[in-house]
Amino acid sequence: MVPHPRSLRWKILLLVALACASMALTVGVLVHDSVLRRSLNEGAIRAVASLDKALEEAAAAGEEGPLASPGELPEPLLREVEHSGEATFYETGPPAPVFWAARREGGKLYAVEIDMTADLLTRQALDRHMWKYSLLTLGVVVPATALASELPAQRLRRVARTARRITAGDLDARTGTVRGGDEIAEISAVVDSMADSLQRRIDTEQRFTADVAHELRTPLMGLVTSAELLPEGEVTDLVQDRVRVLRDLVEDLLEISRLDAGAERSRPGPVDLAALVRDAVTRTGLAARVSGRDAAVVETDPRRLDRIVSNLVVNAHRHGAAPVEVVVAGRTVTVRDHGPGFPADLLAHGPQRFRTGTAERGRGHGLGLTIASGQAKVIGADLNFTNAPDGGAVATLRLPRNGTPADA
Repeated sequence: MVPHPRSLRWKILLLVALACASMALTVGVLVHDSVLRRSLNEGAIRAVASLDKALEEAAAAGEEGPLASPGELPEPLLREVEHSGEATFYETGPPAPVFWAARREGGKLYAVEIDMTADLLTRQALDRHMWKYSLLTLGVVVPATALASELPAQRLRRVARTARRITAGDLDARTGTVRGGDEIAEISAVVDSMADSLQRRIDTEQRFTADVAHELRTPLMGLVTSAELLPEGEVTDLVQDRVRVLRDLVEDLLEISRLDAGAERSRPGPVDLAALVRDAVTRTGLAARVSGRDAAVVETDPRRLDRIVSNLVVNAHRHGAAPVEVVVAGRTVTVRDHGPGFPADLLAHGPQRFRTGTAERGRGHGLGLTIASGQAKVIGADLNFTNAPDGGAVATLRLPRNGTPADA
């Protein structure tokens, strides 16, 4: 797996490569400079010794020493000799590097030169070896670092995957036991602790919602019965309408509590999808244009499918705008309105209870789409929410094949 160019692994590799290259360059420059100074120092000593020997041998033989004319000597060497009477000078060539030693005695100028080719070749060979072995070391250290950094990179990726699963709503996700007492292990422990805390909070919320709904159900049934016994009139109609709204809210809360607890089970059977959708839309009592093509007979739970379609149509009328269109194609049911569309938060995170999004989509308790999504999961269907390019909210329900989850 090739890591992302901005990943921590690439940064570690780049840092190690820069450190190795900097160290190799620093050592190489220091060694080269040290060897060069030693070579020049030894060359000067050898040149002076060669000049002394030549003068001694000439004096012993009664001959003239190694005389030199000013035109034969390099200009820097000649100036130094004129100034101090004796000097050495390294001449790089061409044709070959030499070290000069010159001296003025008795008004005469003596000079010798020694070949420094061997020293030059030795330094060049040393430079090549330093470069070669520096690159070899870099070629070993960088891959070794890549391998060594793979384990912490895998651990970090596992923590990131777990965090993404928790963000997506899978509160059972955990990083697992991470060995070692390093920072990655600490991050993993914090992520697991966060998931545990979120799970406890949500469990508490779900229990509270279920308890409240159950506690309200009994007195509410009495209230519904009492409202039905009131004498006919405008006030009675208003009271009965509000009581029905309250009853529906409590029933929705109880249904969500069962979905949260995983108590809902699908009871599939053969269903004529087009006929069921038409019946579900009719039972809502709301206007919607139903059309279909190549509708299939599906194996699903008809009661839950009816609930999903009804909630989508009611939501389209309550929070959208007419006309509402329901299209059945194959194993897919699409419900579309022509209102302001779903809010960005719902598109990004899915339906959330007690949140209806933007003000222009109207008021409500926001449980309809939450229940529809929960029931879709129970029957293994895929429910997606989008906005049409020309405006309006679009809910698309894809039913599974033979009881298997629908393709995304």
